[in-house]
Amino acid sequence: MPKEAADGVYEVLDERFRTGRCCHGDQHLERLHSGGRWVEGPLYLPAWRQLIWSDIPNDRMLRWDEVTRAVSTFRAPAGHSNGNTLDGHGRLITCEQGGRRVTRTEPDGAVTVIADRYEGRRLNSPNDAVVRSDGSIWFSDPDFGITSDYEGHRAESEIGACNVYRADPATGEVRLVADGFGGPNGLVFSLDERRLFVSDTRAAHIRVFDVRDDGSLSEGDVFAEARDGARFDNIRFDRDGRLWAAALEDGVHCYAPDATLIGRIRVPEPVSNITFGGPKNNRLFITATTGLYSVVTSVTGLPRTPQVIEN
Repeated sequence: MPKEAADGVYEVLDERFRTGRCCHGDQHLERLHSGGRWVEGPLYLPAWRQLIWSDIPNDRMLRWDEVTRAVSTFRAPAGHSNGNTLDGHGRLITCEQGGRRVTRTEPDGAVTVIADRYEGRRLNSPNDAVVRSDGSIWFSDPDFGITSDYEGHRAESEIGACNVYRADPATGEVRLVADGFGGPNGLVFSLDERRLFVSDTRAAHIRVFDVRDDGSLSEGDVFAEARDGARFDNIRFDRDGRLWAAALEDGVHCYAPDATLIGRIRVPEPVSNITFGGPKNNRLFITATTGLYSVVTSVTGLPRTPQVIEN
């Protein structure tokens, strides 16, 4: 289908981007904050109507209040934190590149280490995490935080590979679930949790795995290849099954369920991460190099936290 450019913030690449009302929200990007060094990990906290995000090289987490629009420091130092998510009990799960660990912040503010080693060897630098309804925490572990002192602390990898793991917070077991990545980054489950999608920044593609009943994964297939000049960081689903991807220098990409790139959001800085939030979960927050942006959309993100299944 011929490429069609829309005026303003959206670029329509397939008519489904228009008919699906993906470009019928705000017609401009709103910059909420600037002054970071390399920002990632946006997470909307619905109970507080606040967004937190990571400024990795500055070793801090920031907080934006949706009501007052004030920005303040949430945590510093922050272990050179990257990705953030919530578990089924509303507790903060954070990937710390500097600490080379995945942590949980308890209601009283105490920090619990969920995972920092695999088979006795230190993790590289956990990047992004997602929580399944059984309470397990799945996370990517590239080496981005140990290749230099910019986003963590320079070190040699003890594992010698960049993988995706599953952590059981009850038993402490950390299981290797997927390997063969150049730089695993964002990950997200489909709505029914039967498929796991993982972006690989260095390979410039997104892989998809079937999730078996025992929690193991299939060998996986390539879901989407980045178009020329683009690479993928984190990824998110909307309620209609479209996959939205932070595509670094190429803005935000939107993929139909059949893996067709149907549209794009233009952003003035390389995009690191995205997340849905706001009272209706239809505000797309975008971290891009130094700034935090948002656009209120006419699509809705998937539920923010899984419905925990109690045994």
